[in-house]
Amino acid sequence: MNDDFPIRDYDHLTTGDLQHRIRSLSADELRRVLEHERAHGDRTPVVELLTARLSQVEDGAEPAGGDQRNTPPADSAGGKPEVSPAHSPDPNTPLRHGVAGQTPSRGRP
Repeated sequence: MNDDFPIRDYDHLTTGDLQHRIRSLSADELRRVLEHERAHGDRTPVVELLTARLSQVEDGAEPAGGDQRNTPPADSAGGKPEVSPAHSPDPNTPLRHGVAGQTPSRGRP
């Protein structure tokens, strides 16, 4: 997708993210996004969302401020989750029935 498309990383956004990002688009920009959606994914919930917002703008709703082309990429983690052994739980066996005396081998293989 080219740099002048109204929403950055459009094809990677969830419907929830898209719902927030379209609030700053003008009617012409919404029509362009809707045209792109119908030509490519044609996802019913997205088409309905775009159509509803376009109707609101055409009925006088003002677009929110901001330029969606300046937003951070949709996948800011680069596709890699931020997980390390430091975030893992303690490697121990949970207590049976919550009583330590009933699990004499607790924590041992």
